[in-house]
Order: sequence, then structure tokens, then C-alpha cells
Amino acid sequence: MQIDNLEKMDQIVSNNKSLSWDGWTVVHRYASEKGRTSKYGEYFNGKWQMVRRFVPNRNGWEIPDKFVR
Repeated sequence: MQIDNLEKMDQIVSNNKSLSWDGWTVVHRYASEKGRTSKYGEYFNGKWQMVRRFVPNRNGWEIPDKFVR
């Protein structure tokens, strides 16, 4: 889903505890041992996690529909 409104994106991030902001980028992060070997893996706060970043383009953020409820 394409989100082109900062207020709407901020509301989506606020309502989902697995999403956070990193500047203008929205970060989806969840704990998983798969993070040890995945290119999307990251060691964060003492745990392996899977991380996916949604960087905005000129049309806004392209995020999966499951985050917009």
C-alpha cells in the first residue's frame, strides 16, 4: 500500500509496536534467530532480529497492507 501522508504514516507507526522511525525511514523489526544468517538480520538489544526498512520515495512509503488496518 502506498502511503503519501506523513500524519497517516505516523499514525500507522504509533499503532504498531514492531514499527519505528529512523529519520524518515520506517523500520519493521522483530526478534528471530533467523537473523543470525539472514542478510536482513541485525543484532539489536542483545537479540537477533529481522529488520526491514521502508525508505520513502517521491510518492511516499510503500508498505505491506498488513500494517494498515
